[in-house]
Amino acid sequence: MAFSVARQVFRASKNPSKSLVIQGRNRFSTGPNLSAIPYSKALLNVPPTRVTTLDNGIRVATEDNGSPTATVGIWIDAGSRYESDDNNGVAHFLEHMAFKGTSKRTQAQLELEIENMGAHLNAYTSREQTVFYAKCLSKDVGKSIEILADILQNSKFEDSQIERERGVILREMQEVETNLQEVVFDHLHATAYQGTALGRTILGPTENIKKIGREHLIEYIESHYKGPRMVVAGAGGVPHDELVKLANTHFGRVKTVYDKTAIPELPANCRYTGSEIRVRDDSLPLAHIAIAVEGCGWKDPDNIPLMVANTLIGSWDRSQAGGSVSGSNLAEAAAKLGLAHGFQAFNTCYKDTGLWGIYFVCDPLTIDDFVYNIQSEWMRLCNNVTESEVERARNLLRTNMLLQLDGSTPVCEDVGRQLLCYDRRIPIHELEARINAVDAKTIREVCTQYIYDRCPAVASVGPVEQLGEYNRIRSGMYWLRV
Repeated sequence: MAFSVARQVFRASKNPSKSLVIQGRNRFSTGPNLSAIPYSKALLNVPPTRVTTLDNGIRVATEDNGSPTATVGIWIDAGSRYESDDNNGVAHFLEHMAFKGTSKRTQAQLELEIENMGAHLNAYTSREQTVFYAKCLSKDVGKSIEILADILQNSKFEDSQIERERGVILREMQEVETNLQEVVFDHLHATAYQGTALGRTILGPTENIKKIGREHLIEYIESHYKGPRMVVAGAGGVPHDELVKLANTHFGRVKTVYDKTAIPELPANCRYTGSEIRVRDDSLPLAHIAIAVEGCGWKDPDNIPLMVANTLIGSWDRSQAGGSVSGSNLAEAAAKLGLAHGFQAFNTCYKDTGLWGIYFVCDPLTIDDFVYNIQSEWMRLCNNVTESEVERARNLLRTNMLLQLDGSTPVCEDVGRQLLCYDRRIPIHELEARINAVDAKTIREVCTQYIYDRCPAVASVGPVEQLGEYNRIRSGMYWLRV
């Protein structure tokens, strides 16, 4: 059923004048006899994103659609990238400690209060951001904001709780080691950004986790949790003026200046290095490999063409039928020739750099053949990509972006992330116009700039003896033609 719905939405989005109709019913109608709303007009019904900046620099952003549920959260411009070798892992440790009790609530009282509201409280840490958010009923937005403000500003960080959570994080690290995709991407960052902050893992090394204490947590908060680096975001049934008042009340004490005499030095641009790392383990049944080149940052205008190129490569695994009709040449090769169990193209962006590439899982004996197909497809993007392929990728990218904004939580995440990455929320119609402006010539020019004759970063885990040496992989990054 999910495949059928997605396919019909894709067909409708190819032509803006056609209606979004799913299973014969008008998606926007109240009855079967009403005419469908054209896609272009449907975009006009998307609620605007309103942004207000408080006196201490905190930005409050909302997209209010009047629904009975809401998601509110705090997006902070601080992640593992802002750590040093000595305290790597402290941002993730701090995320864990935020739910362990404050000066107003014990951990049990906090959990009971959230449970009684029927709300969901969660958090996550990335290389550039730390996020705390709550999903609740619209009538409970005020209470949720008060709780989020409490855990961010009044957490006690008791020694007993720190020791208990230290064990939890160490067990989490062991679990991550069993997720080979996570392992490969950590290795990819370690080799691509070796010697820089982006090369470190989010969880940090074991020796750091064993020594992180209360003073490290307090120092990280005082160094990075400042008003201009924070966004209070809300989506769903969240009136903007109400959220601004709540943010003023509960986050008004957040400082804009540093207690120390000098502002802590923030990480410089992270240097990319074409290189490789191999972890050979013949006891594993399949090889897990990632190959990437340096992409661009969030604000770079080349990001949209690289996203379209990423969609052209696509993703596929053996659980999906129809690799030969998916529109991706690589999926067709993987399905018909059995070269891979699955692959996924990715475009990972940071403020000043990024990684554009592909992750795949395959049998040891087909590694070389699949790498050849990957690089041939990359070279084709630089030289021979057609307008019909780019049109398909544009339509698919546009549809996927809209489908990912289904619900208050992904919308709230999109609002908070974009405010930190772009300093504004990009309207859907603007994003669509930028995608539609990408043609085959743009793809060829951008891919030539970022892919052609560039040194890749390669990370591999498993039985990878058949993976060609780095110089051979490097030689596949260009075509010699007579």
